[in-house]
Amino acid sequence: MRRLGYTVSSALIALALLLSACGQSAASPTATSAPPVSAPTPTSAPAPTDTTTPPTAPSAPQTLRLATTTSTDDSGLLDAILPDFEAKYNAKVDVVAVGTGQALELGSKGDADVVLVHSRKAEDQFVADGHAQERFDVMYNDFIVVGPKEDPARIAGMTTAKDAFKAIMDAQATFASRGDKSGTNTKELSLWASLNITPTAEMKWYNALGQGMGETLTFANEQEAYTLSDRGTYLAQKDNLPDLVILVGGNSLEENKDKSLLNPYGVMAVDPDKHPGVNFDLATKFVEWITSVEEQQKIFDYGKDKFGQPLFYPSSAAWKAAHP
Repeated sequence: MRRLGYTVSSALIALALLLSACGQSAASPTATSAPPVSAPTPTSAPAPTDTTTPPTAPSAPQTLRLATTTSTDDSGLLDAILPDFEAKYNAKVDVVAVGTGQALELGSKGDADVVLVHSRKAEDQFVADGHAQERFDVMYNDFIVVGPKEDPARIAGMTTAKDAFKAIMDAQATFASRGDKSGTNTKELSLWASLNITPTAEMKWYNALGQGMGETLTFANEQEAYTLSDRGTYLAQKDNLPDLVILVGGNSLEENKDKSLLNPYGVMAVDPDKHPGVNFDLATKFVEWITSVEEQQKIFDYGKDKFGQPLFYPSSAAWKAAHP
């Protein structure tokens, strides 16, 4: 019986060992470390957008090319009024002050945007030739005959320039002509033509200078010569002309009995259809500005404080409508 007993015991021992092994196999598996999880890298918040609009840089001023006669420049008028226009329109005005003929020639070549001159017949032709669409009245003053105090031709007190010119010719007294195809020169030549006289180089008493009004007055003062001048330039430069006096035309426009000596000025914007390179927009603004009632008043006031009278009288349509 022992044999059987041994056999059972061995079996039991083997079974116990087997169960023990199975128990260990059924135990929880060995834990393994999970791969480390990196913490999210903090990111910077986007910088706030600057919504402030940077200041706009001032635009460069436009340029306006103004061709005009020397009288508007020599009288000081342009220096007095042009800063108003430049400030109002952020513009720079380039002034070319020459005789009316030369000013119109600049316009006819497209070398000026606007012209301000005083030779009505030539101005009308400028429009007729298509260089401008229209001419506008701006202002007027008058012509006077000035000469040496000694007055060798004895013209003082004469009521017409035509009579004075005849006396000057008869006396062969020294005469200074601008000789520059300006409005003043054109008027002077028309006075000689009314006497059937065409000045020539053979006339030793006649001096064609090819100069502006200021230079011609200076020559007349130094050479004791007669000349035809616009009143505005003469008054503006009178302090530098001690030996030159008004002999025909009176002391003011109102005293001038020779109405043929009225001297009108006109302004014209050069036509872009004929001259595409011109600044027509700014030229049109200039025409509107100089003919406005406000600027016409400034033209009327110019010179009153120093000379006791205007150097130019306003005549634009707007001025006339406001002062019927």
